[in-house]
Amino acid sequence: MQQADSNITLITSDAPIAGHTHGGRAKCLQRLVRLDLPVPRTVALSFDTVHRIAAGNMPDMNALIGQLGDSALLCVRPSSEDPDWGGPRAILNIGMTDAARDALAPRIGAKAAAKLYLRFVQSYAIHVARLDADTLDDVSDDPEEGLAEALAAYEDETEEQFPQDPAVQLAEVLRSMARAWEGTTARLLRQAKGAPADAGLGLVVQEMVIGLGRGECGSGVLQLVNSQTGQRQMTGRYLSQSQGRDALSTGADALYLERDPRGPSLEELAPEAFAQLKDHTALMRTKLREEMQAEFTIDNGKLYLLDGVRVARNARAAVSIAVALAEDGIIPREEALMRIEPRALNELLHRQVDPDAPRDLLASGIAASPGAATGHIVFTATAAQAAAARGEACVLVRRETSSEDIRGMHAAVAVLTERGGMTSHAAVIGRGIGLPCVVGASKLRFQMGKRKLIAPDGRVLSEGDDVTIDGTNGQVLFGKAHLLDAGIDDSFRVLMDWADDVRDLAVRANADTPADALVARNFKAQGIGLCRTEHMFFDEARMTVMREMIFANSSADRAAALDLLLPMQRADFAELFRIMQGQPVCIRLFDPPLHEFLPSDRAGHRELAEALDLPLSVVTRRVEALSEYNPMLGMRGVRLGITVPEIYDMQTRAIFEAMLDARGEGDPIVPEIMIPLVSASREVELVKTRIDAIANAVRSETGQDFTYRLGVMVETPRAALRAADIAPQVSFLSFGTNDLTQMTYGLSRDDAGRFMSEYVQQGVYPEDPFHSLDIDGVGELLRIGAERGRGARTDLVLSICGEHGGNPESIAFCRAAGFDYVSCSPFRVPVARLAAAQLAVRDKIG
Repeated sequence: MQQADSNITLITSDAPIAGHTHGGRAKCLQRLVRLDLPVPRTVALSFDTVHRIAAGNMPDMNALIGQLGDSALLCVRPSSEDPDWGGPRAILNIGMTDAARDALAPRIGAKAAAKLYLRFVQSYAIHVARLDADTLDDVSDDPEEGLAEALAAYEDETEEQFPQDPAVQLAEVLRSMARAWEGTTARLLRQAKGAPADAGLGLVVQEMVIGLGRGECGSGVLQLVNSQTGQRQMTGRYLSQSQGRDALSTGADALYLERDPRGPSLEELAPEAFAQLKDHTALMRTKLREEMQAEFTIDNGKLYLLDGVRVARNARAAVSIAVALAEDGIIPREEALMRIEPRALNELLHRQVDPDAPRDLLASGIAASPGAATGHIVFTATAAQAAAARGEACVLVRRETSSEDIRGMHAAVAVLTERGGMTSHAAVIGRGIGLPCVVGASKLRFQMGKRKLIAPDGRVLSEGDDVTIDGTNGQVLFGKAHLLDAGIDDSFRVLMDWADDVRDLAVRANADTPADALVARNFKAQGIGLCRTEHMFFDEARMTVMREMIFANSSADRAAALDLLLPMQRADFAELFRIMQGQPVCIRLFDPPLHEFLPSDRAGHRELAEALDLPLSVVTRRVEALSEYNPMLGMRGVRLGITVPEIYDMQTRAIFEAMLDARGEGDPIVPEIMIPLVSASREVELVKTRIDAIANAVRSETGQDFTYRLGVMVETPRAALRAADIAPQVSFLSFGTNDLTQMTYGLSRDDAGRFMSEYVQQGVYPEDPFHSLDIDGVGELLRIGAERGRGARTDLVLSICGEHGGNPESIAFCRAAGFDYVSCSPFRVPVARLAAAQLAVRDKIG
């Protein structure tokens, strides 16, 4: 074996080792060697070598061992390209034989030598020979007696003696680890973590530092930051007379690292080694440009570094660490931005289930809105409001939510539905108000009449039982799970400021209420890109007025009813303008079909008849007359605005009057009015004429001049295709990709969740098109609309206001297509800001 062999090489400063050929652990160990840190001699085996070992082609074991010292004990650890991909567990004390035990006994003691040998026999039997762990469960706690029993049990089970040749032991360990990596189970687990199917594994064979014996001996880990917060805090454990990561074992009688009044510490036991350990870990941070955890062993007071691994961290700690490294000048700000996965910010913005806490899983669904919350089950919006009034946390359970459930959703701490997908009503509203939500939990049986849920395992949950909704992972948990609080801190704000300094794509928020607008403003959204005005009508008092308007028999009567809504809408809009302080506010005119404001059952019809002082038969006929076979493709949006123009007249007047009220208090305001569901330029022409007339009337009545911008929400394929006809009449086109995806695919976004996961698994679609923008299909319509619209009007503003606006991959498409801004739910604004910044950084660095 020659050092020049790049496939099996002793790790030295100039050895030919790279992360993509030997794995991250091997490369990190080489960096520690280059820093002249006390690393035991180590040989790295490349991905190719390990692959050949799995196929049965073994290297020369004696030559390999010769590089490490013929009498040395060895350990083997995995070295995958990405540490998150895992690998087989480490095997320690390879080379322990009867002769090795006898040689070690005078130096470290007979019991310590027997303990090493026993540990290796147990590990080898279970993980290499693949014996049942129960075979060795009953061995004596006395190391010498236990060793004899373990060797006898091994011989009984395998019908051969425990191997006494270190080369044979090492060969079998390498073969076992290589084959385990290439097995089906391991491959599927890796793919679940995002690793490619053919990901390679390297192995490192390292000379053991025993960690047992006379003098101060032991092992432990140390890091300089807290993994939960990222704050500067020395954490870790040390255990005397131990090996590897024994100090982290549950119940281990580990010591404090620094001096502590509560008990003995490593600093007191081995002050020189402790001081070196702190210095080495700080050096690793500076030179490796990362917060590192040092795995170390102390042998008779002398320190050895066995490994350095990137500190495990949650999202909050990741942000804090990246910002601290940049502020200390170790990495540039741009690199700090690139180190944070945009979606990980969701963990900072919402409470989460503690990843280390036990989970009693009832069922899974679609993770529709991130965060976690615990409450007792309620089955109606009314019950949710009643619970909130009593100060009780509740989870609203519905087959699917509708506009009538909005008040209940605001009262609940989480929502669970049987049906729905990523852009269903519950999902969109949940993300908008920061409410944890799991939809499409079809494995649960929803017995709404009996007010019960039946889990797949047969457990029955009744109204009042506690559940935890994990909207981040799409899980429904029984009882009260332990939750971690949201983690917004100064580091988060600093990172977001850095993102804003470099990004070149604006980010607005979808906000329907003053509360939404406040969240958007706090997250530094650059305006409101979509205000869905219909959500303002579902207050009980307003609902009655809306129903009076629906039952009116003439235009004058409808206008009279809507006059009652005018001051309410004006107040709503004025508050939005005040909160946004001169930032643009894009208000979408009324969109849903009118039947959504009418009750659907006979009891509701009777209540409505009493409220309107009408015969029940009149109410029933009117409700039936407004029913549609497919209301989402029926009389809604601009179609309703043209056939029942009084609604848009009232809303337009409310917008202009609110703008005049608010602009006298601060920054100038230019409202943006958006027409929904357009498919023909004539629709825009008709609505624009009425809006201009209302604007002129308000100017005349108030004596004040103002401007406004008119735009279209592109939700139909025809609007995208005919953008050149529409663009000359408007200032902006905002693509509503929720409905556009629905219409392009012919998929109901509320029902697609029933089969979408299977479609993705079988490769019909690469991803749920309601979750990640379909670049090839829907994206093509966006490109066509953008090109034809800008071709007809060069100053046309382009944006996306569907839920894809908060998806990092979709944001990349919009930026490349020349869009001016994206708009998304308020709690996704930070995600979009960071994603846009990373795109700008990538362009800058090539």
